[in-house]
Amino acid sequence: MSSDVVHLHPTFLRVFLRVPDHTLKLDTRKMPKLATPLTDIQPRTAKPKDKPYKLADGGGLYLLVNPGGSKYWRMGYRFAGTERLLAFGKYPQISLADARKARSAARDKINAGIDPSQAKRIENA
Repeated sequence: MSSDVVHLHPTFLRVFLRVPDHTLKLDTRKMPKLATPLTDIQPRTAKPKDKPYKLADGGGLYLLVNPGGSKYWRMGYRFAGTERLLAFGKYPQISLADARKARSAARDKINAGIDPSQAKRIENA
């Protein structure tokens, strides 16, 4: 049967269209998992795995858990069209609340047109 056949029923005036199967596009891609804010327990109980992994908090902030058990706060961001990375410190020394404060300060600098990693280098020099 042809894929572009149209049948009209004179009594009910119904229209039946047949769409070929190969034109139907099924979206089978998985939707990305949105980052939910971390709770205080999640960084504390994060166990090392075979490979480093991230626990996302949102706004570019995440906790990097290394195979050796070390945990580092990092923030990924874009500045002047390039992807950059900013380190805030090691996990128990820098708490979740402190890391969020550092993230918001870095976001304020980005919004003001200042690269936070360059500003940090200048402050430390």
